[in-house]
Amino acid sequence: MKKNHLLGLSIAIAVLLSCVGPARSVSAQSGDSLYKRLGGYDALAKVTDEFIGRLATDKTVGRFFVGASDNSKMRIRQLVVDQLCAATGGPCVYIGRDMKTAHKNMGVTEGEFNAFVEDLVAALDKFKVGATEKNELLNIFAPMKSQIVEVKSQATGTPLPANFKHAPPLKPLKLLTQRPSTTQKTSSWPQRLPNKGKKQ
Repeated sequence: MKKNHLLGLSIAIAVLLSCVGPARSVSAQSGDSLYKRLGGYDALAKVTDEFIGRLATDKTVGRFFVGASDNSKMRIRQLVVDQLCAATGGPCVYIGRDMKTAHKNMGVTEGEFNAFVEDLVAALDKFKVGATEKNELLNIFAPMKSQIVEVKSQATGTPLPANFKHAPPLKPLKLLTQRPSTTQKTSSWPQRLPNKGKKQ
């Protein structure tokens, strides 16, 4: 499977964490998971939408979004939401690739990673996420920096490596829009079973 250039969005999460000092955990004190304290799934989805919107228009990391289709963006958006949800103790399962695999050969610099982090912090600040929760979230993802950054440089906006290939747009699913006629026999629609409770 080809690498999706939009997976670079998840870089931002990891970057933020590396820039913040250790956070004091309040989960044990309050009994609530970080997921609940952040506001649950809908709150994480709103932060993710704001975050991705900022990344897509940020010139310092724009190379990761050149040629991205709308459905590719939606797929990445969902992966980021699920990753945040699962990492904070929510009921989600992250089914994306590990960060090292997802960002291999993208040539992500430390400067670009820091730019991702700044965009994530700005998204969290817009929704007035508390300092404790913000730091705790960032510290969960801090170890990702070493898996994502491949170039020790503060440069940003550098061209993608020549060997990097964007993933093709996802093909739309064919949905059944009309129930087959009951006069036609078809294997794509379950046939009505005889009612065994009635006497024939």
